[in-house]
Amino acid sequence: MNSPATAAGKVAAAWGDKSPAWVIALAAECDRTTAAATARRIGYSPALVSQVLACKYPGDLTAVEQAVSGALMAATVACPVVGELAADTCLAHQRAAWSPHNPQRIAFFRACRGGCANSRTGGGNAQ
Repeated sequence: MNSPATAAGKVAAAWGDKSPAWVIALAAECDRTTAAATARRIGYSPALVSQVLACKYPGDLTAVEQAVSGALMAATVACPVVGELAADTCLAHQRAAWSPHNPQRIAFFRACRGGCANSRTGGGNAQ
């Protein structure tokens, strides 16, 4: 049985039998390394990781799931710019600010805001 002192124990106590596979993977990585290292790896804060493990995160769990799935579970998405792309890398491109200096960054920026099925940006802001 998992100890509540471990991330896996925290998930078991908070999520119970409804623990999604990505939350279990997040907890396993926290137990293998640290919550701070895991947070850096998925592109979020340690506080957010703690809230997700405790089933108390009030924000967009789908975005966190995509980051965890890409970074820790090798999930990919079909990107209109480069083809197959790690799900967490897709999120990173979506979050990147406009930059007119790199043609690939411009292509990502436009695709992410121009109707890509993977976009979480809301679209409509293409330069």
